[in-house]
Amino acid sequence: MLKRRVVAVAMIIGVALPAFAEGQNHRVAFHVDQNDPKLMNLTLNNVQNVSKYYESIGDTVEIEVVAYGPGLHMFREDTSPVADRIATISLELDSVTFAACGNTHRKMEAQSGNTVELLAEAEMVPSGVVQLIMLQEQGWAYVRP
Repeated sequence: MLKRRVVAVAMIIGVALPAFAEGQNHRVAFHVDQNDPKLMNLTLNNVQNVSKYYESIGDTVEIEVVAYGPGLHMFREDTSPVADRIATISLELDSVTFAACGNTHRKMEAQSGNTVELLAEAEMVPSGVVQLIMLQEQGWAYVRP
């Protein structure tokens, strides 16, 4: 009787282990809406820490940093205080993307009367706020450092 139970438990474990071995995939959206280098660096620290944590436990993570309003300076070629860090993170972490608000970008260009160039790593989305809403509706976790 005991031998049958041990075999049954081993079979259950054998079937369950492959599901755990694959790990989970997490999705996290970070929100930046302030032109504050400390906040931008804190956000990038969080991005790196979240990525390292999930990697250490065998999980994967997709991360998107969404910037709008004054936070768009994070992705501007001429004003970003974290351009070098963004370039490094983009090279090191394939699962991190950077979304720049198109509404804010248009307003900045209209106010300055000049073209506002964004970092190559930043992808324009129509609206930063709407991007955050869509990500949350798709089950992404939301972090505002």
